[in-house]
Amino acid sequence: MRYRALLVAFLAICLSVLTACSEAPSATSSVPLTYDQIRNTGLANKCPQLSEMTRGSLALEDGKTYQLVGMCIEPTAYFVKEEASKRQEASYVPGKVLTRYTSSLDQVRGDITLESDGSLLFSETGGMDFQAITVQLPGGQQEPFLFTVKGLAALSQPGQGGLTTSTDFEGDYKVPSYRTSNFLDPKGRGLATGYDTAVALPGSGDSEYAEENMKSFDIGQGHISLRVSKIDGSTGEIGGTFEAEQPSDTDMGTAKPVDIKLQGVFYARLEEV
Repeated sequence: MRYRALLVAFLAICLSVLTACSEAPSATSSVPLTYDQIRNTGLANKCPQLSEMTRGSLALEDGKTYQLVGMCIEPTAYFVKEEASKRQEASYVPGKVLTRYTSSLDQVRGDITLESDGSLLFSETGGMDFQAITVQLPGGQQEPFLFTVKGLAALSQPGQGGLTTSTDFEGDYKVPSYRTSNFLDPKGRGLATGYDTAVALPGSGDSEYAEENMKSFDIGQGHISLRVSKIDGSTGEIGGTFEAEQPSDTDMGTAKPVDIKLQGVFYARLEEV
């Protein structure tokens, strides 16, 4: 009985430690975590979170230059558009992410411009703005895609004049190829290197192997909506939720892309340049 009580106490302590490590880091924490405290916990993949009680606004003055910096975009739910049958329309099916601890975008930055109608234009300029992710459908099919916000130009509703907890940004962005030009398929074929055709297979452009032989670097287009729900007026920090839709990988032009939908949270800071 004495050992059983000790075992129960030990398990309770372990559970509390694991629970604490799984929570997202606070954006207002005064004690930064060390590398050893973060390593192999998944915390590096989580965006800082503002308190639910944080409500405020950030006014932007005309003629001044502003930037959103330190933007972190963390997907928490994944959906893949799946064709059902000829009688039913295609619908989004929840997917399970297979990529560990490398699904969030971080240190994304961009300019904020106050337009003449009072709307705000966010133009992404750089940062760690892409991540290769793979999700698995309930039937076992796996869909790789490149989550990114490269070249994002997102516009808010007019009449804002600043950032508030009702500001929504919507815009399009580029989705580069999941594979690079130096990637080789199992037959040694690539876009910039490797064989032009597979050995012992016909190389004619009219053959059924043409799509596999002719590699391409496809650039698709995605759409994202960023909904600001929390603002700390004293620090310039903002947070909220997002929803994005973009195409999946085409295997360098040999496969038809499917639509991917992502939902999650984001964090950023507004700074005057």
